[in-house]
Amino acid sequence: MTLMHEAVIEPENVSEARARALRIATYNLHGAIGIDGKFAPERIGEVLAEIDADIFALQEVPLGGSGSPDVLDVLQRMTGLHAVAGPTLDTPERRYGNAVLTRYPVRAVRTLDLSFRSREPRGALDADIDCGGEVWRVVATHLGLASSERRAQVQQVLQSFDTPALPVILLGDLNEWFVYGRTLRRLVTHFHRASALRTFPTRYPLFALDRIWVHPGERLMRVDVHRTRLSRIASDHYPLIAHITHRR
Repeated sequence: MTLMHEAVIEPENVSEARARALRIATYNLHGAIGIDGKFAPERIGEVLAEIDADIFALQEVPLGGSGSPDVLDVLQRMTGLHAVAGPTLDTPERRYGNAVLTRYPVRAVRTLDLSFRSREPRGALDADIDCGGEVWRVVATHLGLASSERRAQVQQVLQSFDTPALPVILLGDLNEWFVYGRTLRRLVTHFHRASALRTFPTRYPLFALDRIWVHPGERLMRVDVHRTRLSRIASDHYPLIAHITHRR
């Protein structure tokens, strides 16, 4: 089921972002619990400040509830960016899932339910973001742990791309351990260009679980892993950053 609502947000620092290429990041927060076992959302906020992206896609984000902290609210206040929540678990006691932080106006938001059978609820947060006059469709997701689950979820996401006029950024934690797995082959067929930089675990990165895909592919300039002393301990994933050509 796809839900949609319209929104227009105008953060004050849009003009500054227009002066440079788009900087897009995806980051699995691990619930804001670092590899030292400490719950420290402010530490995550400091990592976001280091990156200084125009758009962040965040996974494993505590979103509030009577028995859960609202990490997204902390990050929104620390960064000054607009926050869009996409909970995959949504109960009075606990809201948890995906989120987007952006300095640019958000024109529309949709949520895509990617839940597969009886496995953990999954979803995608799908937003149209006006990046200085050019609207990008940004799809932030966190796919499942089983290969059959991921294949079904990727098929569902690709079928939802019904706005061919808009350039697309698909990003998040794809949970695909194999570079040439069937899930990734389908994405390569659609997006053509791919990056496979190791982001997990931060103690000794072995796997490229986090990905950023861009269509048209020629708009993708480069992809980097944000490795700093702070990002090594703040989560079990390193942030992944893409630089994208910006048509103003």
